[in-house]
Amino acid sequence: MNILIAASECVPFAKTGGLADVIGALPKALKKLKHDVRVIMPRYKKIEAKEFDLKIIAQNIPVSFNKKVELATVMEGKINSKDPIRVYFVDNEKYYNRDDLYQTPLGDYPDNGERFIFFSRAVLEITKAIDFKPDVIHCNDWQTGLIPAYLKTLYKLDSFFLRTAVLYTIHNIAYQGVFPKDVFYLSGFDLWDFVPQRLEYHGRINFMKTGLVYAEILNTVSKTYSRQIQTGKEFGRGMEGVLVYRKKDLYGIINGIDYTIWNPQQDQNIIAQYSLDNLEGKIICKKNLQKISDLPVVSDIPLIGLIARLDAQKGLDILHEAIGRMMKMNLQLVILGTGDPEYMELFKKIGKKYPRRISVSLKFDNKLAHKIYAGSDMFLIPSHFEPCGLGQLISFAYGSVPIVHKTGGLADTVDFFNPKTGKGKGFLFTEYKAKSLLEAIRIAIKTYKVKKKWDKLIRNTMEATFSWDKAARDYTKLYKKAQQKKIKTTESFVVGK
Repeated sequence: MNILIAASECVPFAKTGGLADVIGALPKALKKLKHDVRVIMPRYKKIEAKEFDLKIIAQNIPVSFNKKVELATVMEGKINSKDPIRVYFVDNEKYYNRDDLYQTPLGDYPDNGERFIFFSRAVLEITKAIDFKPDVIHCNDWQTGLIPAYLKTLYKLDSFFLRTAVLYTIHNIAYQGVFPKDVFYLSGFDLWDFVPQRLEYHGRINFMKTGLVYAEILNTVSKTYSRQIQTGKEFGRGMEGVLVYRKKDLYGIINGIDYTIWNPQQDQNIIAQYSLDNLEGKIICKKNLQKISDLPVVSDIPLIGLIARLDAQKGLDILHEAIGRMMKMNLQLVILGTGDPEYMELFKKIGKKYPRRISVSLKFDNKLAHKIYAGSDMFLIPSHFEPCGLGQLISFAYGSVPIVHKTGGLADTVDFFNPKTGKGKGFLFTEYKAKSLLEAIRIAIKTYKVKKKWDKLIRNTMEATFSWDKAARDYTKLYKKAQQKKIKTTESFVVGK
């Protein structure tokens, strides 16, 4: 199949969250299945042509808005692997020559709606310009939500896309791309489409809702999350009605991780490599993490790692509530993350209050992230909701035992360790409360003190595998479902049924 994956970010070029990791890894697994898979994304300022060996392959491609035309340049790069993946970069200085992807420290760019209208239209125009006719366009999150609508409206009679279907993936339904009605007028859609059944959302345009309405097939990144987002506003964030209406077309596929990147046996970012058969390197990694984090280098105290985007979703409210009582336990805590200024300031103060127990690094630091996974005994994910979560999957690979809230993909991948049977890969708490989080930590520390049980638990985690190979096969099935649905719809349209 010809597969075009459209997304707003991709490792190693640009990243704000787990979406980038998915887009950087999934194409490699799809390529192994003999698909012709390519990626398209914006070329942000930070993506330097020389660093990534980008080449211009097309220029001055007209991209129409309602009452104006902007020009796109296309650059090509590659995701390096044994069989490199082509990546197309949509270049336009007006929209993407900025220091950050979506926002400044003061808030979102006010023209984000226009920026991603341009990107969505550019994806389709560039596909034609380079003569790559996709069987499926795999759209991801709100930034690409308009693409399936364009295919069903403005490009409905375009023979180039006659059999092009769309799979639309929700990575996090909390971010929907909701903009004023003025942005709708920029999009070029007919005013007849501005109704609640299609594009309109409380008098505004909602990019994610648009994708949910118009794509042939929908999915999200775990089965539990696919059910949760249909249950009410807490998880569905206003989209629950659309999702229930389309439940027959909604699927859940757990993400994988790239074991060429996340592998303690060959990780060049950690001080000592190790494996399940030889864990001496993990002991060295723990000492190194304690040292660089300015914590006492003590072997028998459990060291807990936390790497997260600092916002309300990640459970930081109950963690903050629990910190005082956590400090009465015999543990150390290393936190890495950036995000909401309020939470950054909060955890900065916590780090200063407990300098010998807690280390706080308020930044994005890939090398330090690897060191935390390798050096920590436990890995904390107290998220209020978590569509899939990659942190627990990576922590498995490094033998860092996850402590998680039982929600979304965390519930699908972490099962509670039973010391009697020796089965299970971590610790979960069901109630989203500080006292439940503390109880899970208490049980984890109690288990840590019994070496035989802890060794068995580490073996369970490191034997778990979540490669992209299975996910790629599952995605292929959804691509085929989307294609079959599009072909059926097209045939009905052509014969006038």
